[in-house]
Amino acid sequence: MRNAFIEELVSLAETHDHIALIVGDLGYGVIEPFADRFPDRFVNAGIAEQNMAGLAAGMASEGYHVFTYSIANFPTFRCAEQIRNDIGYHGMAVTTVAVGGGLAYGALGYSHHAVQDYALMRCMPGMIIAAPGDAMEVRACMRWLVANPGPSYLRIGKAGEPVYHHAVPEISPGRWVPVRKGEHWDERALLATGAALGAALERADGAPVYSMPLWGMASKAVQPEMVARHARVETLEDHLIDGGFGAWMMEAMIGHGDLAGRIAPIALDPSVCGMVASQAVLNKAGGLTL
Repeated sequence: MRNAFIEELVSLAETHDHIALIVGDLGYGVIEPFADRFPDRFVNAGIAEQNMAGLAAGMASEGYHVFTYSIANFPTFRCAEQIRNDIGYHGMAVTTVAVGGGLAYGALGYSHHAVQDYALMRCMPGMIIAAPGDAMEVRACMRWLVANPGPSYLRIGKAGEPVYHHAVPEISPGRWVPVRKGEHWDERALLATGAALGAALERADGAPVYSMPLWGMASKAVQPEMVARHARVETLEDHLIDGGFGAWMMEAMIGHGDLAGRIAPIALDPSVCGMVASQAVLNKAGGLTL
């Protein structure tokens, strides 16, 4: 996914001269195509993520759409105050990019596990969560984010993920993107966000599978109509259930009768927070994959 991100960023920057990239002293071997092509729009902020977010907000106030890039927790939890006060509150066009969402860096331990990031970012008014399920959805998210600049959080995998779409899908906030058709669609459906899309396909057993790569506070209103079409909707995410995607879906059902009872969240068990292993091992240990 990170290669699709940088390829799409370079392509978009060719025609949008206000796109800039700031990295937290990492990404080398990945970000050179942008840094070499647009050296006047590239900054290495060093290992100083709070400064990176503040710098991004300042550049955005001068008309740039800035992408900040670092591993998992570092561009989010380390600079939550700057994202909340400098970027979110002022509605700045800054996309915080976290590479290695979920347990992609599972072998590096808890400091590199991003399993509470949805909870942090989705409670900020105006923040769009972009959690693509494969490289095609990465490209779709990038195009949407650039066309709709504002505070946003792009959570991507690391490298080597499967590709499930044959072409770049059409997406919009809150839209359920069909990934695989199924039988008895009115009885059971699976809805994933981010890299949990693979787990949804694994668990489908003939049921239809959807992905939701864009969501946030403002897109809750369209969810009850979609949930009402199915007797049971299983949501999947590589995140803890608390403050996550499934909890967001259940919040969206408030005031809509018993629809919340149709949602069955499948998320990571908190026990994985004390473990160190590969992403595949941790996802299975956490109950996400079979």
